[in-house]
Amino acid sequence: MMEQDQFAEQHDVSRETMTRLRTYDSLLRKWTTKINLVSKSTLPELWTRHFADSAQVFDSIPSDALSLCDFGAGGGFPGLVIAALAHEKLPNLTVSLVESDVRKASFLVTAAREMGVQVVVHAERVEALPAQNADVITARALASLSDLLLMADLHLRERGTALFLKGERHQEELDIASTMWDFKVDKHKSTTNTGSALLAITNLRRAV
Repeated sequence: MMEQDQFAEQHDVSRETMTRLRTYDSLLRKWTTKINLVSKSTLPELWTRHFADSAQVFDSIPSDALSLCDFGAGGGFPGLVIAALAHEKLPNLTVSLVESDVRKASFLVTAAREMGVQVVVHAERVEALPAQNADVITARALASLSDLLLMADLHLRERGTALFLKGERHQEELDIASTMWDFKVDKHKSTTNTGSALLAITNLRRAV
């Protein structure tokens, strides 16, 4: 409970939103016994790692964003946490979750319903999805940055923002991606993992 209280204080989360997130916590732990939503070894640090990771992504969403698409939503990080926080703080934001694993997609639908948040769940691959023209694209632990940019190019609107959590080799990934893509990047040090970063990418276009 101390971790949850700390999370609420650090991210200015209301009691109502915390109730939604605790519902999500309970469902996640229950379903993880049957399908691999998150690594069981990380369950003891669910709030300080997974929830906090997702909250730092939410904090970087432009305040005027109206649509967000989360690639490879998996167990719901960061997408479901973003949807819960947005319900109160960014009520005009439409959140779409893309997850090709049907069982995980089913969990996302169930969790969103139980949490009382509105999301659109696409149970298909990112590449097969009709262009979303999203204001914001997010992804966590899904693919290399070069591959993520290829996906973002399909679904991000012209002046949109891509928010990608990346590990300690993020600079190496940036260097490789920059040989194929032109973009502006703002690197934010991760609040949960030393050496990792949240990459905020804008002005994305193919390199000539």
